[in-house]
Amino acid sequence: METQEILRITLAQVDLVWENPGQNRKNLEMQIRQLTGQSDLVILPETFTTGFSMHAADLAEPMDGPTVTWMLNLSRETGIAIGGSVIIADKDLFYNRFVFVTPAGEISCYDKRHLFSIGGESISFTAGDHRMIINFLGWRIALFTCYDVRFPVWCRNVNDTDLMIFTANWPASRNEVWKILLKARAIENQVYVAGINRIGKDGNDISYIGESQIFNARGELLSESNVNNEGFFTCEISRKELNDFREKFPVAKDADQFLII
Repeated sequence: METQEILRITLAQVDLVWENPGQNRKNLEMQIRQLTGQSDLVILPETFTTGFSMHAADLAEPMDGPTVTWMLNLSRETGIAIGGSVIIADKDLFYNRFVFVTPAGEISCYDKRHLFSIGGESISFTAGDHRMIINFLGWRIALFTCYDVRFPVWCRNVNDTDLMIFTANWPASRNEVWKILLKARAIENQVYVAGINRIGKDGNDISYIGESQIFNARGELLSESNVNNEGFFTCEISRKELNDFREKFPVAKDADQFLII
């Protein structure tokens, strides 16, 4: 696949209606449609149809349910890839699943590996057991969800990744940690990192202030930092810039070799 030199990424920093998939899809659709011709990829927050609810049995949808179908139709009609996590039921188990769809109708999925046990996620959901790296427009994109960003071994670039995406519901109380970890993952892996976070307050009275951000491989902030502001923020990333930096400062050749068991 020929690589598209410039990739336009849009971060959908929005408030979410608690446990109301239909309303959340409606709220997002009009804004995504307005991006037609202006973006290649829109990233939605973690559990974007429900908020970070542990009521998996009540809210889970199958892969052929209304949300994934909506994503596929909207992606095809707008020509924009769409990604974000959804509560999915699969073979009697529940997953916090990052679903990534393309205008061509391709579906890629990543089941969140590191479940947030402090919040009860490990009780309501089943953890994933493999990483997911997709090829979109020639870009190698690794999909991760929220808490995964704290685990650098799991996120390790082994010469297979150009862009890491973290979809999240990251509480305001740990905001500085969010920003530091995103930047660290970009620097240590020599990749672009995009982190999308929601705003507002959820049904558990937890507050979120956004701070959705994109960093380049140098750890430089490319997107504006938006606190408490709802909006769709688009940023361009360059494959040539990434390759030039890697060639000038080839960290990867000195990396340790190890396996995740």
